[in-house]
Amino acid sequence: MTARWRMPAEHEPHSRTWMAFPAPGYSLGDSEAEHHEARTAWSAVANAVVEYEPVTMVVDPTQSTYAREYLSAAVDIVEAPLNDAWMRDIGPTFVIDGTGMIGGVDWVFNGWGAQDWAAWDRDQHIARIVIEQTGVTYVGSDLVNEGGGIQVDGAGTVLVTETVQLDHGRNPSLVAADVEAELTRVLGVDNVIWLPRGLTRDSEEFGTRGHVDIVAAMPVPGTVIVHDQRNREHPDHGVSQQIKEVLATAVTTGGDALTVIDVPAPSTLRDAEGFVDYSYINHYVANGVVVACSFDDPADAEAAEILGSVYPGREVVTVDARAIFARGGGIHCITQNQPA
Repeated sequence: MTARWRMPAEHEPHSRTWMAFPAPGYSLGDSEAEHHEARTAWSAVANAVVEYEPVTMVVDPTQSTYAREYLSAAVDIVEAPLNDAWMRDIGPTFVIDGTGMIGGVDWVFNGWGAQDWAAWDRDQHIARIVIEQTGVTYVGSDLVNEGGGIQVDGAGTVLVTETVQLDHGRNPSLVAADVEAELTRVLGVDNVIWLPRGLTRDSEEFGTRGHVDIVAAMPVPGTVIVHDQRNREHPDHGVSQQIKEVLATAVTTGGDALTVIDVPAPSTLRDAEGFVDYSYINHYVANGVVVACSFDDPADAEAAEILGSVYPGREVVTVDARAIFARGGGIHCITQNQPA
């Protein structure tokens, strides 16, 4: 049986980008300085993207005044109660069918595996709210999953990590074959590549337990770009080697070997909390542009050049992502693409 739906690659044409504005809680922070930092960082991404395609920001009603202050007037606002601001994870994953109909997959969201610091009583409803706002077809799923936990090439291959979809806090009764069957049903994939884990910091207390969108991405079918931590002092040096070993023997949906391109990790190793998970892999591709993370780091320019080469014809715009990473994610984590 051929799956009805297909998840387009991010580089395929968009009709819109969805985001969520920082709401009171972990991402917004406690002090006025932290509030300003979070609002500035999220708005910088939205204001960059809206130069190239429409952007809708979901805003908690308590934050509407601030959203209008920080956001470009071109950004549309939809009010809805929020716990947090990671639209890639709480929003729907958009899919299309052979007739051009668009659907929105409503995964089960449980706070990245029911983590004790997370709240999701509001965020678990955001995917359905966005689907209603867009008028696309509702596609339900019983799989506990997040958009940051999948990376597709649009041609049948998906990258996932064993520590996310097989996490006992997410899907304790499922084995890999169960996950693969559901990904085939709702995303139209027939080639699931299981990576062993995500980055070290993302696997610690305030992380996602290993989202793939910070370690690897597929800019075009057959090509994977990989986070390459070259400094042996950082624990992600070993993680990068693990990931590359798996990809060295993985194949495309047609059985061909993958082309693997290393993207350097920033030279910054630590912040006040320990080893960083700064990564250029966590970029966002929109119509005519790649919005890339920058870290005021010597590797920023090299990474931007590589991203420009794997997405030819697109402008590369960089946004300082340190405030976003300090809160647990990156530019890809706060954006969600709606296909044209």
